[in-house]
Parts: sequence; C-alpha cells; structure tokens
Amino acid sequence: MQNDKIVVGLDIGTTKVCALVGRKNEYGKLEILGMGKAISEGVVRGIVSNIDKTVEAIRKAVQQAEDQASINIKVVNVGIAGQHIKSLQHNGSITRQMTDDEITVDDVNRLTNDMYRLVTPPGSEIIHVMPQEYKVDYEEGITDPVGMSGVRLEGNFHIITAQSNAISNINKCIARAGLEIDNLILEPLASSMSVLSDEEKEAGVALVDIGGGTTDLAIFKDNIIRHTAVLPFGGNIITSDIKQGCMVMQNQAEQLKVKFGKAIADEASDNEIVSIPGLRDRTPKEISLKNLAYIIEARMEEIVELIYSEIVRSGYSNSLAAGIVITGGGAQLQNLVQLVEYITGMDTRIGYPNEHLGKSKIDAVKSPMHATGVGLVLAGYQSLDQREEKHVEVQQQEVYNKVVTKTANKEGSSKRLLDRLKGLLSDDID
Repeated sequence: MQNDKIVVGLDIGTTKVCALVGRKNEYGKLEILGMGKAISEGVVRGIVSNIDKTVEAIRKAVQQAEDQASINIKVVNVGIAGQHIKSLQHNGSITRQMTDDEITVDDVNRLTNDMYRLVTPPGSEIIHVMPQEYKVDYEEGITDPVGMSGVRLEGNFHIITAQSNAISNINKCIARAGLEIDNLILEPLASSMSVLSDEEKEAGVALVDIGGGTTDLAIFKDNIIRHTAVLPFGGNIITSDIKQGCMVMQNQAEQLKVKFGKAIADEASDNEIVSIPGLRDRTPKEISLKNLAYIIEARMEEIVELIYSEIVRSGYSNSLAAGIVITGGGAQLQNLVQLVEYITGMDTRIGYPNEHLGKSKIDAVKSPMHATGVGLVLAGYQSLDQREEKHVEVQQQEVYNKVVTKTANKEGSSKRLLDRLKGLLSDDID
C-alpha cells in the first residue's frame, strides 16, 4: 500500500535546514506527519561552507521531525542548489542491431545512461539528465519512442551539472548526521513539483524560487524542462542592505523586512515610522517605512531584472503563456507580484505547495518557504514509484522468459517423442 510508505525531504538552505516527513493518503495527497527546522549557519549561497555547523543543524531538524512524526529517520531526499549549478543541451544517439524489433525501454535507458558518461569540466559531475525530444531514423519531434520501429535512435537532453566538491560536502554532512541519501535533487526541480500544475508546464512557465542565498530559475514548455539557472542573490542580500541602510542589527533588519517590507516604495505610507530598540543605554531608533521600502525596491528591481535577462537568454521569453510563478521565502514580500509584472510584463502569481497537500496539523508547511521541502518529498515518492514499476517489469520479464523456456522445452520433448514414434513405426514397417 502506498500510504504505508513514508518519505523524508531535507532542504539544506542558506537560512534554514528543514526536514519534512510525508505520507500519501488514500486520495494520493501528501500528509505532512512531522517538520523540523534549524537555523543554517554553515551554508553560504546554497553551498556548505562549514561541515560541523551544517551537521549540527541537520541533526536538530531531523530530531524535531522524528519527535513530531514518531518515527526513526534513516534515509532522506536532499536538495542541492548554488551558483555552481550549470546546465547544457546535448544530443546523443545509438544504433540498434535488431531492425525488426520495436524500440524498448532498455534502448531509451541505454541512450540516457550514455549521457552520464559525457566528459564534463574538471571538478564537476552530472546530477540530472532530462530528455527533451527524440528522433527515430531522423523523424523528429517524438516524445516517447518506445514501441516504434527504427535503427537509429537520437535524443536531445537537458543536462545539469554540479561541483564535485559541493556534492561531496553534502554527502559528508548527511553521513556524519547518521543518515543516507536516497536521491540528490536540484532544488528548483523539487519546487516545481510542489507548486506548478501540468497545464502551466504545458503552456510554458518560469518558476522563480527566491531563497535566502540564491534565486533559482526553471523554465518549462510542453511539459519538459527547457532551462535552469541559479543566481547568487536571495533574501539575505536584502536583509544586509536594510542593516547597512538603516544602521540596525542583522536580526532587526530581518524582522523589518518580514513584517513591514514592501517591494514597491509608492505603496508605503510617508508618515509610518517603526521604533527599533536601541543598543545598551541608547535611545530607540526610528525607521521610516518609506525609506525601508526604497531600500528593498532598489535591490528587488536588480534581482528581477537579472531573472528576466536570464529568461530572455534562454530563448523562451515569448513562449511562456503561463508567465512567472514565484515561490520560496522571498516570495512572501509584499507587492512583489506587482513589481515582477511591471518589470517583465508577464502574468505572475505566488506558488503555494497546497495543491498536493492533504489535511495536515502543520499549517506552516503551506507557506511558499517550504515549497522545496514538499517537492523533495514528492520527488522521493516519484522515485519510489519508478523503482517499483521497474521491479514489476523485471518480474514480468522473468515470468515471460520462464514460460517461453518451458514452452520451448515442451515443444522439444514433443518433437523428440514424435521422432522416436516415427522411428519405431519405420522399424515395424521394415
């Protein structure tokens, strides 16, 4: 039963480490059984920079999730992000020996596995290979070649690479925390699973995940991922701007951004002022919300323009009928949708991971902040389903082979018996 399986997603972010324990109910919706969060002090712009601090944060988050879900966590699905993530397009092909037979799943898998053997720049390795479209004997535009007849099978693939050191550091952190990695998944891919609908992916959509240290971009068209990018700016840089511009502490700047921040300065009142407690024996500091909004707007404009230029560079800026979907912790900033629509001219909405969630006692998980965590759990389930399907296919093939062998043996025995009878009859006639 599917609802007996429990999957854990571990989001190792720049601002937080979050562990989510999920189980699918009888309706196929995800129920979050437990959630654990810890402040992430060992990650900078999506890359692990201090292993000990990251391990401590992972242990805290996993322990909280274990206590809440009343289970023992051993295996996790982990997200990876950072500016080191690169993507490229590559074309591959295989020539089949059996021209009469149909193209099988094994043929497609052989072509896909060949892509993992591509020579990548030193210090990097392939983490995802995603087919775009196939050609069979030069016939283009095929999405699923299984069952077709042909000699030459070609495929165009979207390949995502990551720095070997970054992957190694994540593996070290997980191992030291006493856990095992089931799947290592690119974070914008995980987020897309939790907030995008199939209709949006079909029509063309750009997913923008604004995290603490990075902003991730994933572009979909015709239900296929077409472009990925990671920008080295996120919510933390806005907090730093507020800290310097308003001359306040880091935690005060974060609270100002979350509670009073607006992405469009014209939306802020000229007369509103917030009083911040001063340092020891000093008077409270007064902050104008108008000035706060100006600081935020300046930085957000820069980030949105970078996102838009990346969308244009991908070549899909005129093909995104579903526009832009913003998610991640940074998506909660007031008036951000209006700012993005004004700069890009595209329809924009906030992406919430509610569509795939069933009833849950943990309401906090419905925030855009947890889109990646929910997506990691969903990706874990998808991987489980694929492994089960493969297992069933292998079992079916084994049964088929046994039946064929048995039938062949029977036919061989019958033929031998018939030959003996013919021999005996010949002897009698003689």
